[in-house]
Amino acid sequence: MAEDKAKVEEKELEAQEAPVSEEPKEEAVAEEKEAKTAKAGKRSAKAQKEAEEKAEKEARKEAGDTTPHDENAEAAIKKGPAPKTRSKLERRGKKYRKAAEQLEAGKLYSLKEAVDLAAKTSVTKFDGSVELHIKLGVDPRHADQNIRSTVTLPHGTGKTVRVAVFAPADQHAAAKKAGADFVAEDELLQKLDKEDIDFDVLIATPQLMAKLGKYARLLGPKGLMPNPKSGTVSAKVAEAVTQAKAGRVEFRVDKQGIVHQAIGKTNFEAAKLYDNAKAIMDAILAAKPASVKGSYLLTISVASTMGPGIQVDTANL
Repeated sequence: MAEDKAKVEEKELEAQEAPVSEEPKEEAVAEEKEAKTAKAGKRSAKAQKEAEEKAEKEARKEAGDTTPHDENAEAAIKKGPAPKTRSKLERRGKKYRKAAEQLEAGKLYSLKEAVDLAAKTSVTKFDGSVELHIKLGVDPRHADQNIRSTVTLPHGTGKTVRVAVFAPADQHAAAKKAGADFVAEDELLQKLDKEDIDFDVLIATPQLMAKLGKYARLLGPKGLMPNPKSGTVSAKVAEAVTQAKAGRVEFRVDKQGIVHQAIGKTNFEAAKLYDNAKAIMDAILAAKPASVKGSYLLTISVASTMGPGIQVDTANL
């Protein structure tokens, strides 16, 4: 009996000294959590999960951990080679890259060479335009530096110009003889009421300009509002029509201080393109404001429609 009693006491002592397993505790916590969730409903389970994810995200943010913890994001990083950044030229089309091979990287060309190369590097199937893009050292916000003028290109722009004339009846015959496409007085106002604009240049006499005032919002944004500076407001209607048909163009600096002007088509002879470009450059140099300090001509580039830009050496100009 004494031995049996001693064995029982020994077993009780071993049970007391044995470590308590944590598994029952974890199971109890999980059961309690599930019970709370079941009691609150599915919406609480979702909210609880979002709260836990938000807390974990905030903890990572405070610790400065920027590594992705999304399984999909980690898979996307591990999958495939590292992305390769292509240069701007490599992202161009085949025709553009082939045309660009004719240009020497970093070289500044003379105006004559640039105009000739612009026509040769055209990539369009149609006869595109050749354009001058001139960055000026001016601030267009100042009235005296807001460059705007007109010039008659020796060989025209290559574009058929449709000229409309708004003049009294006694000048209609002279305007038509000079080559005007549409000459009228009241009929023109009726067309403008219908917003029917089928002309590229509108010439008006000074005495009729008051009638065009209410159409300023229609004509102004399109660059068709007659203006004395552009030569489209004139008492000599026939002379104005002749100049417009001959290739008179108006250029003006934009908000960034750049003048964009077409000087002809790619099917023009190189000499004709150069003459037109020279006329534009002479007019821009003549319009230099006295208030401009420092360099007036910053950069000049010549390009055909959708073709590569060719940088011009401004020192020779």
